[in-house]
Amino acid sequence: MNGAQAMIQTLADSGVRACFANPGTSEMHLVGALDHEPRIRSVLCLFEGVATGAADGYGRFSDRPALTLLHLGPGYFNGGANLHNARRARTPILNLVGDHATYHRQFDAPLAAAIEPLAAENSVWMGTAQTAADAPRLASAAVAASLGPVPGQATLILPADSAWDESPGPADVTAPEVPPPPGRDLLAGVAARLRQAKAPAIFIGGDGLLDEGLRAAARLAGLGVRILTETLPARQRRGAGVFAPDRTPYFPEAAAADLAAIDLAVLAGARAPMAFFAYPGKPSEGLPEAAVRLTLTAPGHPTADSLKALADILEAPEPAPQAKAELPPAPTGALSAMTVAASLARLLPADAIVVDDGVTGSGPAFPLTRDAAAHDWVFNTGGAIGLGMPVALGAAIACPDRRVICLSGDGAGMYTCQALWTMARERTPVVTVIFANRAYTILNIEFARTGVTSPGEVAKRMLTLDQPAIDWVALSQSMGVAAHRTGDAAEFDRLFSEAMKGDLPVLIEAVI
Repeated sequence: MNGAQAMIQTLADSGVRACFANPGTSEMHLVGALDHEPRIRSVLCLFEGVATGAADGYGRFSDRPALTLLHLGPGYFNGGANLHNARRARTPILNLVGDHATYHRQFDAPLAAAIEPLAAENSVWMGTAQTAADAPRLASAAVAASLGPVPGQATLILPADSAWDESPGPADVTAPEVPPPPGRDLLAGVAARLRQAKAPAIFIGGDGLLDEGLRAAARLAGLGVRILTETLPARQRRGAGVFAPDRTPYFPEAAAADLAAIDLAVLAGARAPMAFFAYPGKPSEGLPEAAVRLTLTAPGHPTADSLKALADILEAPEPAPQAKAELPPAPTGALSAMTVAASLARLLPADAIVVDDGVTGSGPAFPLTRDAAAHDWVFNTGGAIGLGMPVALGAAIACPDRRVICLSGDGAGMYTCQALWTMARERTPVVTVIFANRAYTILNIEFARTGVTSPGEVAKRMLTLDQPAIDWVALSQSMGVAAHRTGDAAEFDRLFSEAMKGDLPVLIEAVI
C-alpha cells in the first residue's frame, strides 16, 4: 500500500464520501487510489472554482467534509474565490493540494508555489505530509479539524513522493472536538438583559436558522424580541409554516435606519451587522453606537440548543401556528424579476434547495417565496460571485432526493459556467435560472452610490454584457444540458413547472 492508498482509505473510514477534483500530474497516485475506494464518489470538475464551490454546497447539506483535489499552488489559486465563500459559510471542506516531490522542490519548477501562505487565510487547520507514513495520519486529523470545534476548511498539502512511497497503512479515525455549550451563568445573564431591554434583538446564524433553531427563535419573538439574520447567512430553512426572521438590509443606510431602535443586540451564531463596503458619508456599522452587544454563541458554534435553552429560561410559550398565505397567481405578460419570483413561489416543490447567486435579478424571489412550500435557501456568504452553479451541483450530490434550483445572473454565471458540464455528466437534476439582463446591474447601482453620477462611454462598457450578448442556450447545450430561452412570463412558468418534474439538469435563460 502506498501513501495515497493509505490516505484515501483513511478518509473513507473517517466519513468522507465525495471528492470534487481537477487533478494534475502530482495527483495521479491519488486518482489511482480513488479508483479502488468505492465509498468515495469522485466527481471531475473542469475548473477548480467549480470543485471548491461544489465542495461548499456538499458540506452545507451533508455536515461532513467533501474532498477537493487541487493541483499545486495555481490549482488552489483557481479555486480561491469559492473557498473564500466557503470560509465565510464555515463549511467543512478538506482541501487536498498536490505538490512537487520533496526532493524536486529545490529546482523551482514552473508550477512551484508557496501553498501554505496561500491557504492560511481560508484554513482552520493546515498540514504538509513529509513521508508516506505522514499522509494517512494527517488526513485523519484534517477531517476532525474540519468538523470542529469551529467547522471550516482543513488544507493538507501532499508532496508527490509521500503519495507514491510505501506506507505502513491507514490511520485510526480521529474524533472531532465538540465545543462546550454556553454555561448556565451566560444564559441567565443574557436572559436578564433581554428582560430589561426596551428594544432587544437577537441576530441568529448557523444551525439557528434550521428547524429547531427557528422554533426556539419563534418562541423568543413571541416575547417581543426582534429576530434577525445576517444579510447573507449560509443556509436558512423557510417557507410555509416556518418562522421567518427579519433579514438585515444590504445597504448601510437602510440597515442603520432599520436597526436604529435596538438597545440590546444578542449575537447567536452570527456577526454584528456591518456594511459590505465603505461609501462616502455612510456608516460602516449597522447597530446604533449605544446598543449593548452580547454574544450567546460565536459564529460557527452550535446555536439551536442555546436558543432553546434561552427560551426555556424566559418561559417563552410555543408560538401559534402560522396562517397559510395565498400564493401568487400564474404570471402573465413580459418576463421580469418579479414574475420569475412569482413562478418560484407557486412551483417550488416541498423540501427544495434554492441556491441564490442572482444578485439583483433574484432580489424579489426571497421575499416572495416566504410562504412557498418549505425549503432551504442558500446565500453567497462571502460575496464572491460564481458560487451559484457549483454550490447547486454539490448540494444535489449531497441530497439526491431533493430538487435543487440555482438562481444566477448572466454575469455571475460566466465565472463558473463549467459546472453545467459536470451536472450533465453526473446527471444531477439541477434547474438553473439565468437572469439575463445583459449587464452587471449591481455594479451600475454601486457606481451611482459611490458618487459618480455621469458615467462616460468607457465606464458604461465596463458594466454591460450586451456586445455581444451571451447565448446561454447554446452555451448550455454545448455542455450537455438542455436549455430554453424566454422573455414571456407564462412561458417561463410552464418551462419551470416542467423542469421541476424532470430528472436531468435544465437551464432556463430568463430574458428580463
